[in-house]
Amino acid sequence: MRTLVIDHPLVAHKLTRLRREETSSATFRLLAEELVTLLAYEATDHLTVEPVSITTPVTATTGVELADPKPLVVPILRAGLGMLNGMVKLMPTAEVGFLGLVRDHDSLTASIYADRLPHDLHNRQVFVLDPMLATGGTLIAAFDVLLERGAKDVTAICLLAAPEGLARVEQEYAGRDVDVTIVTAALDERLNEKGYIVPGLGDAGDRLYGVAE
Repeated sequence: MRTLVIDHPLVAHKLTRLRREETSSATFRLLAEELVTLLAYEATDHLTVEPVSITTPVTATTGVELADPKPLVVPILRAGLGMLNGMVKLMPTAEVGFLGLVRDHDSLTASIYADRLPHDLHNRQVFVLDPMLATGGTLIAAFDVLLERGAKDVTAICLLAAPEGLARVEQEYAGRDVDVTIVTAALDERLNEKGYIVPGLGDAGDRLYGVAE
């Protein structure tokens, strides 16, 4: 397993603005989209490409394009939807699937309630979008589904990660012959007693879309 914590001034700047309690939902959505595009640039450095012959206005030459099958982007509902535009802006030819997981507030166990993914992911590169790597349960559940269906490699893009969640994911896949990567803007201090990342940025879903009561 590989973990990348992106140390870049623009990433740190946008994350700081995301963390601010007074940041509105509209601004939060815009910042999340911009931040994901920056993270996605680093996360896609291993994309599979193939050579193509093209003609420029000057001469014939050779370039590269994304190889088939195209990458699959999987936002984790609901908060992952706020990251989708930033990802497909960078990689518009990718296909998109959806996975809905809910975390029990008491046990912190994640369970799947929606699955709109291809059943055969053989030789597919998959990018999972989930704002918060907290306990690690949601990400492990998503990884397991994708790997069981034959994904070539799986990369998760997270705005924030907690040491406890990262350690749990590393332990889960240690010694297994799987290609798993986590890309995040920051590794925060810890989880609190409710399973929230500290200092974190609060509930990403609520901050993206508000609280419907």
